[in-house]
Amino acid sequence: MSTKTAVVDQHAALAKRDLVVDLARGACIVLVVVAHILMIGVGFDADGQIVASRPLEAQAWFDAATWVGQIMPLFFALGGFTAYTAWQSLRRRGGDSTDFVRGRVLRLARPALPLFMFFAVALAVATAIGVDPAMLDIVATGVGSPLWFLSAFLLAQSFAPVMVRLHVAAPRATLAVLFACAVLVDAARFILGEVGIGLANLVFVWFFVQQLGFWYADGWFRARRPWQLVALAVVAYGLIAGIVAAGWLSPDMLRNLNPPTVPLALLGIAQVALLTLLHRPLAALMQGRGLQRIVFLIGARAMTIYLWHLPVIVAVAGLSLLLPFPVPEPASPMWWATRPVVFVAVLAVVFLISMPLSRLETAPTSIPEGMRRPDAARTWFAAALTFFPAFAVMNWFLDLPIALIGTASLAAAVLLLRPRRD
Repeated sequence: MSTKTAVVDQHAALAKRDLVVDLARGACIVLVVVAHILMIGVGFDADGQIVASRPLEAQAWFDAATWVGQIMPLFFALGGFTAYTAWQSLRRRGGDSTDFVRGRVLRLARPALPLFMFFAVALAVATAIGVDPAMLDIVATGVGSPLWFLSAFLLAQSFAPVMVRLHVAAPRATLAVLFACAVLVDAARFILGEVGIGLANLVFVWFFVQQLGFWYADGWFRARRPWQLVALAVVAYGLIAGIVAAGWLSPDMLRNLNPPTVPLALLGIAQVALLTLLHRPLAALMQGRGLQRIVFLIGARAMTIYLWHLPVIVAVAGLSLLLPFPVPEPASPMWWATRPVVFVAVLAVVFLISMPLSRLETAPTSIPEGMRRPDAARTWFAAALTFFPAFAVMNWFLDLPIALIGTASLAAAVLLLRPRRD
């Protein structure tokens, strides 16, 4: 193929692609990194002991900011868009749901495996050299907190072919049932005071938001007039305000994340509506080649950045304590002023890490000629092995046993999904 033909094909592919989705996904990843940088403060107390704090959450405006900054619903909706289009493309090429699930599991398990290996080694060494167990628990809990995403996202993506079929057959009924079930789960949790009941909303809330991505993919949101999109967002935020005012759930949308609650489903409606409202100017913005390169660079490393950014932030914060001059006190004016420098440092380190590791994220999942794919039983077992360690972190927090189990579990999942000889 000539260079000219390759360029023409690339431009044709870009013309068919919704670049706004790429931009929004990249922006979500960057926002997560920024939020975590602002949430972690490390310094010394009056006795010279290391203390950790969460400066961002101490701000009076933090709860209100989470109504905008909690972007996980949008990320799941964008995942729904990607799953919808990928599933339709796979079906046209003759693939089935087993092919789809295998591809989704590999794209999550392969990048997660080195992280769990790193945690297993780091926690084992820290324990062996006698690091204060209380401090180790705090650090491990912090760096492992984003791993909940793997379990929730994998669950939603694995059932995307089923949910697409329901969307095609009964789009409104599917949304209504998922939302009603989410409401019932939250009501039972509130009445009985049992937080564990909320785990059922890993299905109902995140599947609901993923369905919104299907609606975005098939053009329903784009067919709405601007005033209708604004009305959707206003109604969604109004319902969230009513739920919060009634005292049923927290005004902090981060506290409503695990287990997920109805306000996140409503946030998803508002965020997809607003993204659609801004689609035209954002699409024009994405015509710039420079921005495209940045967005695609982030997109090709999105999972690696997400998985590794928090350990890097913690490492940078810890190393700053070794500097030969005093570090700014967390939440002080100087601390806020130095956050852009920390952001650049964190991104630089994460991108260095991503140079070898992003290959695990972008490696092809196709089956070479002369090989066959794993059967459905192996594929779903691998999905369960990938789901479990992240689910364990979400419920019991990261520690050495979970890191070791996660390493073994993810390694087994990747091995199970290897192509096999005929």
